[in-house]
Amino acid sequence: MIFARRTKTSILLFQLLVLAGSCKVEPEPIVYGSDACHFCRMTIVERQYGAEMVTRKGKVYKFDAVECMLNQLRDLDAESVALFQVNTYSRPGELIDATQASYLVSQEVPSPMGGYLTAFESEAKAQIARTKYSGTVYAWKEIRNRFKE
Repeated sequence: MIFARRTKTSILLFQLLVLAGSCKVEPEPIVYGSDACHFCRMTIVERQYGAEMVTRKGKVYKFDAVECMLNQLRDLDAESVALFQVNTYSRPGELIDATQASYLVSQEVPSPMGGYLTAFESEAKAQIARTKYSGTVYAWKEIRNRFKE
């Protein structure tokens, strides 16, 4: 009887460890030209505008534009998201921490979904682009608030 309990307990612990190990909280590479945007279902093509969210449980949501990710956030509890990642204008195809990026909204720089929203890896780079293209530069919290409306 004791052996049966230990075996059941061991099996249960093993299953929990396997389950816990399978929930990795890390970004996945975007496969451009193949992956679809979770929000609008368009194929993710432009390497300067892709974005990604990873939940605390390890579920990955991929987007063709930052504005799609921000719109998807309306339907999710933001506290359930562990990582926000974006591609940037000057480093296409490379995901960086979206909370550390700066964002330019400029009618002169169109994005895939028409939000004219482009991410930059620093405020300095966003300001340089603003000088060239005009528009408004936002930090992460500001751009999130703009899309909550």
